[in-house]
Order: sequence, then C-alpha cells, then structure tokens
Amino acid sequence: SKLRSYHWNHGSPDCRSNTDPAIEVFSYDHSSYILRQNKCQSFEAPFIYVLIGREKVLVLDTGAPESAENFPLYETIQKLLEDPSVKKSKKPRELVVVHSHSHRDHYSGDSQFEGKPNVTIIEPNYASIIQFFQFDNWPDGRASFQLGDREIIIIPTPGHQEEAISIYDSQTHWLLTGDTLYPGYIYIKDWSDYKQSIARLVVFSETHAISALLGGHIEMTGEPGEYYPVGTVYQPNEAPLTLSLESLLALHAVLGKTNKA
Repeated sequence: SKLRSYHWNHGSPDCRSNTDPAIEVFSYDHSSYILRQNKCQSFEAPFIYVLIGREKVLVLDTGAPESAENFPLYETIQKLLEDPSVKKSKKPRELVVVHSHSHRDHYSGDSQFEGKPNVTIIEPNYASIIQFFQFDNWPDGRASFQLGDREIIIIPTPGHQEEAISIYDSQTHWLLTGDTLYPGYIYIKDWSDYKQSIARLVVFSETHAISALLGGHIEMTGEPGEYYPVGTVYQPNEAPLTLSLESLLALHAVLGKTNKA
C-alpha cells in the first residue's frame, strides 16, 4: 500500500547538515494525514495523526518540542485545513487535541494550541479522558466520537501508561495504538493491564476491519528483532511504521504464555 511502502525521513549522521523539514507531512488522502517530527530535533521522532471530519479535526499527540518556531505544528495543521483539496465546512472546524498517553514526547506541543480559537485540548490523564469521552466503566467499554461523517472509536489500552488509549478511525480503518504497539521496544508499566488491553484490541478486531496498526514511533531496523540504540538520530534502514493485524494477534498469543501478572 501507499503507506506501507512509504519511506520516512530518518535523520542524519550529522544533524548539523540536516535539511529535512521540521515536520514531515504524509497525505494518505485529503482528510487523513500523518506527521513526523524531524529526528534531528528529537530522537523520539514521534508520529502525529490528523483526521479531518466535516465538523471537527482530531489531532492525536503533539510531539516532543514546545517551540512553535522550531516545530510549527499548529501552523502546519492550519495549512492542511486551508488546502483546496480539503472539503470546506460551513463554519470553522473545531480542533480536538487528544493524546495516546501522558509521556512528554506526545504532549509537549500542546502549548501551541492553548488559547487558539475553536480548539479543545484533552489533558493527558485518564480523569480528563473519562470525562470528555464519557466513559462509565474505564477501562472496559469503548467511546464513540463524531467528527462529522466520520466516527472515531476510543479504546482504553492502559499498560504502557495508566491513561493510554488506542483510536480507531472508521474511514481509513486505521487502529492508532500510540506506544502500546509500534515497531520498537515496548515499555510496560503494568503487565496485567497490558495483557488485558491487547486482548481488548483483539476482540475489537474481530468485529472491525483493520487496514493498518499505526503507533507512535519507529525504533526497529528493517531486520526482524533488531533495534536502534536509544538516542539514535539516524535510522537509514528503519522498519515500516505500519504493522499488520497479524502482529497484534502474535503479541496476544505470546502474552498469553507469559507468567507476568
């Protein structure tokens, strides 16, 4: 697919000579975008997802640096909305900023959105997530959120962090898994929560078409099981961002054999 075969900017051996843009923009279609931060700005190079509906725009995660000058995230998203190919709406769309979890490299850009018109920022903690999406039995259950002719489903997936969520987009059939599942070294804070969360995603996949699992980073090489060292700013042979449903099912099977509580 277009996304699976896409080669992202992957940093430089000497960042002083890096000429890549601060934000790389991948257009999947005229209402679905994936943004990646330049690895020379932050080795984490987190991915940011922008899903545009008729009335609202969902922004999942806001990256590692705060500086609008060095990392013009809000401005970049505004330019996407002004593109002639984006269907116009009768009134300005509301930007809804949500986070896959509460680690700093996923919310530092929030300050660029604060005080802007038609912006709602959901704080990266589960009290705010429960309140905004009206969960009544966290972490069980799901929440539906309408962007306007585009339904988003929020699935609680704690384990990496207590308030971690995954997001399903009914239009692209993407399952956005943040740092719960991505091509990298997954850190697990609570094994019991994590195993239940992966099981929850498996159950969800049984009744929803999933075209791709997309996480928050790329930390693996193109060779199975090989990782770049933490802090790497040059990844010339990195793995694809896209994971398949088979990856989720394989992880679930392995977790079922572990003795960790």
